Amino acid sequence: MDRLCKECGVKLTGRADQKYCSDYCRNAYNNRINSDSKNLIRNTNNQLRKNYRILEKLNPDPTTKTSRNNLLSKGFDFNLITSLYTTKKGQTYFFVYDYGYLPLKDDLLAIVKKN
Repeated sequence: MDRLCKECGVKLTGRADQKYCSDYCRNAYNNRINSDSKNLIRNTNNQLRKNYRILEKLNPDPTTKTSRNNLLSKGFDFNLITSLYTTKKGQTYFFVYDYGYLPLKDDLLAIVKKN
């Protein structure tokens, strides 16, 4: 029985465990198979980078206050964070890498940077 390339269907010659006729076909096959999950990961990472840049731009000082609406107007997605930090007093900071925010009263947020 002839062995065929998984991507293009060309007859394979050579090693018994060979699956592809070339590196191009191997890469094309794997890119096609993994494209759905990679789009989700790519989109999530892009939004995390955007969130990070927004927090970085709004926080030139060690701590800054801003409104929730200000972040939303710049495209910040509150559903995507990288970590949480809860203080001994029970306050929860939401972090995007080393920049974080603490929800305050009246839709205000305190933006901080980890040292």
